Amino acid sequence: MSFASEPTPGRPNEDFVVAGPDWAVVLDGATAPPGVNSGCVHNPAWLVRRLGGALALRLAVDDDRPLDDLLAEAIKTVCELHADRCDLANPDSPSATVAMLRHRDDALEWLVLADSPVLLDVDGEVHVVRDDRVDHLTSYTLEAVRAARNAPEGFWVASTRPEAACEALSGRVGAASVRRAAMFTDGASRLVERFGALDWRGLLDLTDREGPREVIERTRAAESAEPDGSRRGKRYDDATAVMVRL
Repeated sequence: MSFASEPTPGRPNEDFVVAGPDWAVVLDGATAPPGVNSGCVHNPAWLVRRLGGALALRLAVDDDRPLDDLLAEAIKTVCELHADRCDLANPDSPSATVAMLRHRDDALEWLVLADSPVLLDVDGEVHVVRDDRVDHLTSYTLEAVRAARNAPEGFWVASTRPEAACEALSGRVGAASVRRAAMFTDGASRLVERFGALDWRGLLDLTDREGPREVIERTRAAESAEPDGSRRGKRYDDATAVMVRL
């Protein structure tokens, strides 16, 4: 496995990667919009590091439980770390996306919660595992996003509700049929989704051939070339890419 991760220029990195011999996790903390009261004294960087650590502990010692069970337990553990100081009922509490891969026995298992995609090269065909529910909201005002976060008919993220893990996309495929896989935060997958510079196979090939660092360098070049205010959303974003070869 190889990976690269880089923050938005001038800001702390709210992405996080943790891995073991047969598993990997990518987390992407959600940056709160200016002026939003999260009810929490912690920031997304704090959340992704604690959640990543809790997942690593479980993945390292528990080979039998489903990935969504491990994620639910990890969210619960992180909640317990700050329940006495923070308002965990606040819908704007720090949150994160989650992407996980685990090679167990003769299968490769995957889980995706929110918009950090996993790419699988299965018998030469690229399969894209992407949770796109946030793309289908009827409104993106602060109030609308708040109401849709971790709600039925909305979208789900890792935050203060362990049951969000049950809403993740998950599955398994025979490991013998998978030649390679890759994981991205949306700050790196935007080469496909925002800029259209590559298709999904092109992104997987680039990550495999040139390495995760090159993915981030091309992302930064595309961001820098974009005119100010030309699109909705952040011009720059934390970017993480992970390459896994089986």
